[in-house]
Amino acid sequence: MNADLIQALNDLEREKGISKETLIEAIEAALISGYKRNFNSAQNVRVDINRETGEVKVYARKTVVEEVTDPRLEISLDTAKQINPNYQLGDIVEIEVTPRDFGRIAAQTAKQVVTQRIREAERQIIYHTFVDREHDIITGIAQRRDSRFWYIDLGRTEGLLPLHELMPTDNVKQGDRIKAYITRVEKTTKGPQILLSRTHPGLLKRLFELEVPEIYDGVVEIKAVAREPGERSKIAVTSHDPNVDPVGACVGPKGMRVQTVVNELNGEKVDIVRWSDDPAEFIANALSPAKVIHVLIDRDSKVSRVIVPDHQLSLAIGRRGQNARLAAKLTGGRSTSRARRKRARRACGIPTRQPTPPMKKMRRMPMTRGRRTPTRPMDPPTRTWRKMTQRLWRKKARRRPPRKGRSLPRPTTPPMIPSPNRPITDKRSGAEIR
Repeated sequence: MNADLIQALNDLEREKGISKETLIEAIEAALISGYKRNFNSAQNVRVDINRETGEVKVYARKTVVEEVTDPRLEISLDTAKQINPNYQLGDIVEIEVTPRDFGRIAAQTAKQVVTQRIREAERQIIYHTFVDREHDIITGIAQRRDSRFWYIDLGRTEGLLPLHELMPTDNVKQGDRIKAYITRVEKTTKGPQILLSRTHPGLLKRLFELEVPEIYDGVVEIKAVAREPGERSKIAVTSHDPNVDPVGACVGPKGMRVQTVVNELNGEKVDIVRWSDDPAEFIANALSPAKVIHVLIDRDSKVSRVIVPDHQLSLAIGRRGQNARLAAKLTGGRSTSRARRKRARRACGIPTRQPTPPMKKMRRMPMTRGRRTPTRPMDPPTRTWRKMTQRLWRKKARRRPPRKGRSLPRPTTPPMIPSPNRPITDKRSGAEIR
């Protein structure tokens, strides 16, 4: 049975990763507790387990004194020298007190304690395993769901994915494989608690690290991430190698790298912009795909005013202000967009009136078959050309016949019916027919 104990400890060390010494120390502590409880012993004892044979022995520890007051904890100097002549006052003498039926009784008593120590050791190993992976990405299998969490199987333990940390486009079913971001690892009475997220900006950053080798190697660095889960995200990247384009490295050949990330996020759009040390240039890049004319930065209030062309204003703001909001998150401030009106141009020092090129003199167009058609290609449309075109179409509309069914019917004369008393004559000869 002792050999079986050592073999069982070796199996536990191999399967669950718990060291053999930790288990033996837990068993020794449990056997001490069982010995004191079953044999009503208050003396100081030590349990020793042979690491090779598994033999268990119990030793009572007594202090060497001149006069013994408590025989359970003390021993006289003369008695101690009978055991070993080298003992002196204050030494500790160990005497074997292993009972005959100690193996059966102590094993039953220590079973619960040993199980608890093994469970605590497993929890400690799991905690140290996952606390090193905090703020990293992990893949698991969806097991079950309650009113608050999805429980994700991570192999040796379960992770908690709150329902509010799911993206709006996520449709998780039991048995699906899920990539999530480890936000926090906590110690609890029931073991380590691993909290996951699918909406954290770190998930997008880790996905790009998996797909882009330049980011993993440190050549390209992700400086900032702004995300609205399930809809749109923006990342700012820079390169430490002048020969490497950071945006092109993240996009990949034919957009394969960024498309893999988009597919993992269920179609969430990702904008990749170039990071810059110049705040104005960085803000202009963050508002892409809109073209920015000028950027005004108030460093005290951290508010930037951006001037864009009139036809780019809606593109700069985005749907429900999404593009401007993501750009503000990415740059770490607040931004307001203005169209290129007089007031905005005056605030930027841009002249309100720009000289217009002189209008070209139009040549009189010849008439061809009643229709005015140009005999050569015309210049780009101008105001005079538009007026002439409108005048020609109005004249053409007046000459057009009315549409069928809307004009009044022409009056028709009834057929002539010959009178019976009037003779009918031939028009050519004048002879009477009847």
